[in-house]
Amino acid sequence: MNSLSTSYPQQDKKEHNWKGLFIVFEGIDGTGKTSQITRQTSSLRRQGYTVLSTREPSDGPFGVRLRSLFYQREQISKQEELQLFLDDRRDHLQKTILPALQQGAIVLCDRYFLSTVAYQGATGSFTIEELLAKNSFAPAPDLAVLLSAPVATCLQRITHGRKEKPNDFEQQNFLQRAHEIFTTLDFPWLKRIDCDHSLEEVEQEIKRYIQPLLAQKHTQEEQL
Repeated sequence: MNSLSTSYPQQDKKEHNWKGLFIVFEGIDGTGKTSQITRQTSSLRRQGYTVLSTREPSDGPFGVRLRSLFYQREQISKQEELQLFLDDRRDHLQKTILPALQQGAIVLCDRYFLSTVAYQGATGSFTIEELLAKNSFAPAPDLAVLLSAPVATCLQRITHGRKEKPNDFEQQNFLQRAHEIFTTLDFPWLKRIDCDHSLEEVEQEIKRYIQPLLAQKHTQEEQL
């Protein structure tokens, strides 16, 4: 599939009015996002940074409703499901993410609007452009780490490594479609990392993208 670079004002915005850093982790299920967020959180805290580790769907009312439907998505329409994701994101931003960023924290988020684009796009009910437009209220992160691995590898991690039954979002054909959509996305703040390596190797590769942002944060703080 060809790369898609779509510009929306908020999503291509490079200057933010927050003091912290907003880093999101994207990719299909089984790519190891949660493990890497745990590692990066520990590393940054050891360096003395204030870190908020969070996720989407969030633990707010809309996120809880979404998680309750992971094994029974047929209970609501695709449009209702998308609206829940959008409502959850607005709530998450207003109550959790933006306040932490404005206080100078580093926010690490497990999934953000690119996951909505890939997963809701994989249903076939919405175009990528439509989904990006519906998420135009969501500010671009300082960095999006997109972890990528073969779908078969990801499913093996889910069923054998995590010993979990795949939910409705984790079926092979669906994950393949979501993976293909992720490959089309192209933004200046989006960095792809092959996660079909050891946890330590992937961790170091992620740090390679985070370190320049930390240096920039220090420079900005010194100028205040």
